[in-house]
Amino acid sequence: MIFKKLFLSLFMAVILSTGLAFAADKINVNTATKAELIEVKGIGEGTAAAIITYREKNGEFVSLEDLVNVKGIGEKKVAKWLEQLSVE
Repeated sequence: MIFKKLFLSLFMAVILSTGLAFAADKINVNTATKAELIEVKGIGEGTAAAIITYREKNGEFVSLEDLVNVKGIGEKKVAKWLEQLSVE
């Protein structure tokens, strides 16, 4: 019985720590390549290119909400990407 509890505790610790590691792997919109941006669900080649073009012309994004300034990107899209993107 003690072995079973120890095993379950260790198993849960591994699962939880792995989940946190994946959560930390956000794509930085200020440094991402087109290929990296396309990895985000909902960002295709055109949107990725538009983000990079905007970034090159206007400088780095201060916040993810600044993505709404890119042609074709609205608040709903940005809200869907919050867990996958970062500006740092």
